[in-house]
Amino acid sequence: MFRSVVGALQYLTFTRPDLAYAVNTVCQYMNSPTDVHWLLVKRILRYVQGTLNFGIKFTSISPTSKKQGSVSRSSTEAEYRALANTAADIAWIRQVMQDVKFFLPNPPVMYCDNLSALALSSNPVYHSRIKHLDIDYHFVGEKVQKKDLLVQYVPTEEQVADVFTKGLHSPIFSQHCNHLRLGNVTG
Repeated sequence: MFRSVVGALQYLTFTRPDLAYAVNTVCQYMNSPTDVHWLLVKRILRYVQGTLNFGIKFTSISPTSKKQGSVSRSSTEAEYRALANTAADIAWIRQVMQDVKFFLPNPPVMYCDNLSALALSSNPVYHSRIKHLDIDYHFVGEKVQKKDLLVQYVPTEEQVADVFTKGLHSPIFSQHCNHLRLGNVTG
């Protein structure tokens, strides 16, 4: 029964990403669930019952996501690779805008919640610790040094993606769900 219900909840996370962290947590006990784990599943089901009309609100322009293309050795490496990929996208967009004679008065700002990745983007001293990230390091570092790009810290309280990766207190959880356009889809 536990596996069946948790499996159904996994499918529900496609349209209810607010359930992702909780469902992922109970999935870790599929092989040997206990009564405590079953109580957690019941709690998730009660939340779902109370929020039946919730889901992703799609608009004509909706954000997208994709799986990371490589396995990282650390969260710093993963964050830094994401910075490099985003920096490349921003550089391309800026070039297209310049081609049509539209110039930005200020450099674009990227936000990062990993202080180590943030330090790497602006401090060449750390280079010896990340030789496996050489190309990404030089690309982002060059953009930051030339002031083509700003990288700023975003505190965890403002990091909307934490809904997917952490257990959050109710007010922050609700605030992040609102920012992700998760809400009542019927009204």
